[in-house]
Amino acid sequence: MLRRITFLFALVLSVYASAQERIQDLIYMKSGGAAFTMDVFKPKAPNGAAIIYMVSGGWFSAHENINPQLAEGLNAQGYTVFEVVHGSQPKYTIPEIRKMITRAIRYIHANAAQYGVDPDRLGITGASAGGHLSLFAGGTGDAGNPDARDPIERQPSSVAAVVAYMPPTDFMNYGTFKPKELLTGLMFSPFKAAFGLPANPTDDQLNAIAKAASPIYTVTPKFPPTLLVHGDKDVLVPIQQSEVMLEALKKAGVTSELVTVKGGAHDGVTFAGGIQRMMEWFGTYLKKKG
Repeated sequence: MLRRITFLFALVLSVYASAQERIQDLIYMKSGGAAFTMDVFKPKAPNGAAIIYMVSGGWFSAHENINPQLAEGLNAQGYTVFEVVHGSQPKYTIPEIRKMITRAIRYIHANAAQYGVDPDRLGITGASAGGHLSLFAGGTGDAGNPDARDPIERQPSSVAAVVAYMPPTDFMNYGTFKPKELLTGLMFSPFKAAFGLPANPTDDQLNAIAKAASPIYTVTPKFPPTLLVHGDKDVLVPIQQSEVMLEALKKAGVTSELVTVKGGAHDGVTFAGGIQRMMEWFGTYLKKKG
């Protein structure tokens, strides 16, 4: 699914195609004998802003799913693009993956000058699990720990704008499902490992896990401007997930919008339907200040 979506996304973005420089396999984190990497795509005419793209679907990520064409369309608008690969389920859980994404953002802040990027002009985007992780990045960004021994950990993990395509946002309130029905049922069976469920979990354990995995509970007035894009025919992640997220953002006074793609499912139709608005969103909220 992820490969098909990114391919369709790339086809639409190909109209913006532009020459680029690609830097591969930058290590942003080492843990347990494994290295986690990102690729950087530098535009021919940089505008000083950058977009972080979550290479993620079903909380699975792989280097072969990095898509140069996808980055090319954003490069043509002047954006430097960081395509981030994270550890995949079933080996890694959502809380562990979230820590990787936070580390990747700190790494980008630390090396922003090297890539000609203003660290105050970072946007983040992704689809499905990638959108889910993008929202978590928006809601949990911090200023870094100035007392950390690791210089990367002294850096912020904040972003200035979010665009999330078809994201799951609230596992406590997922369509008609309760956490127990959702996390232990057949529909979510390919994704169960990502939640790190214990054997024979109690209802209280399931509720706690579902809530901790839901970016909607990170919403505060400090959340960055956020665009949600969702298809009204999405069965896997119902549009209700973006609707409740939008409601929470609006209630907190956050600049936010939902683009509803008529006929869009969990697919490239939804991607295509949101691309123009995504370009406009980043163009507005990653603008150079002053």
